[in-house]
Amino acid sequence: MEKTMDSKNQKIIEDAVRTILTAVGEDVNREGLLETPERVAKMYAEVFGAVNTDFTNFTVFDSTEDDVDQEVITVKKIPFYSMCEHHLLPFFGEVSLAYIPNDGKIVGLSKVPRLIGHVAKKPNVQERLTSEVAQKLDELIHPKGIAIVVRARHMCMEMRGVRSVGNITETTYYMGEFKGDLAKQSLFLQQA
Repeated sequence: MEKTMDSKNQKIIEDAVRTILTAVGEDVNREGLLETPERVAKMYAEVFGAVNTDFTNFTVFDSTEDDVDQEVITVKKIPFYSMCEHHLLPFFGEVSLAYIPNDGKIVGLSKVPRLIGHVAKKPNVQERLTSEVAQKLDELIHPKGIAIVVRARHMCMEMRGVRSVGNITETTYYMGEFKGDLAKQSLFLQQA
């Protein structure tokens, strides 16, 4: 469940944005910036909406298929957006995730993108986002195995510093039957 920002914290952010704009030499009273502090505060409430919240909107189904525990269920190319915790600049990309059900437990397919979106809505690093999605899925359905790959572009690399545009950073995380099984990992990465 995502939280809403109270008026006290919204004002703190608005004042901080005015201070930053003034510090970089902007006139906070010029036409284009008059409502910027309020917009930024509302945007932060949205993009950081999962801070100190838990993901509870998750439906688990009992499959009626006898051999579902032998299948690998893969959800591919799920878009996400997050904010780098080092520079508070966006990073974004796609997540592909696979799991092997246990005891016939499967998730509603819409829940996988919702879980990823929830984990992404806070200051992050890609490595932690990758492992946290897998660990949370493991906590919720206890599958036999999980594989996840996250491919992302980082604005902290493209807009500043090295200014290397279009690079993709890839992180992977494996649990259960995928961990240590190079054949399963290779097959997953080919499919993802």
